[in-house]
Amino acid sequence: MPVSENTGIQAFPNGARSQRVHESALTAAVELLEEGGLTAATCDAVSARSGVSKATIYKHWPSKTAIAAEAFGRLMGEALPLPNTGSAVGDLTEQVRQVSAFYAAQPVFAQLLAACVTDPAAAPYFRHFFLAGRREAIATLWQRAVDRGETKPSVDAETATDILFGPLIFRLMTGHKPLTEEEADKIAAAALGGLLR
Repeated sequence: MPVSENTGIQAFPNGARSQRVHESALTAAVELLEEGGLTAATCDAVSARSGVSKATIYKHWPSKTAIAAEAFGRLMGEALPLPNTGSAVGDLTEQVRQVSAFYAAQPVFAQLLAACVTDPAAAPYFRHFFLAGRREAIATLWQRAVDRGETKPSVDAETATDILFGPLIFRLMTGHKPLTEEEADKIAAAALGGLLR
């Protein structure tokens, strides 16, 4: 399959039928991830659940990790609405809490991170369908803060995102501290002390 140089994601067949097939397989992958994590979302299981043949699935995604990455991006996007409390501290603290709770309840994120190390063809799917969406969401919150004059002018949304949410990923992968609301609040308070005016 041709692969986009910009994203590293293979182009899948166009047309209404192909879109329906893509959606059906993706919906099945979301359900399987929710039920049993990455190990449950095999191409065989997605095929059985969706009625889409394995050959067709491989026309849309290069591996089970790639389809899982796209499915997980959708799952998290639907589970984490953007808060709108009226302040940067409120919005960003609430978002750190929500992401922390989601990671604590969903082992799929850590499984996908690990799987993308050994499945390099899937890594672009993880970046495009999961990370890009999350970073865009945080950029929206950051822009609200910029518009209200709450941020330090030298700090951009990319840097703020890494500082606020990087510790959650580190804790998830190392397990040295729990992903609790109390810990999320500590991380948000420490980070926002340096990011905001």
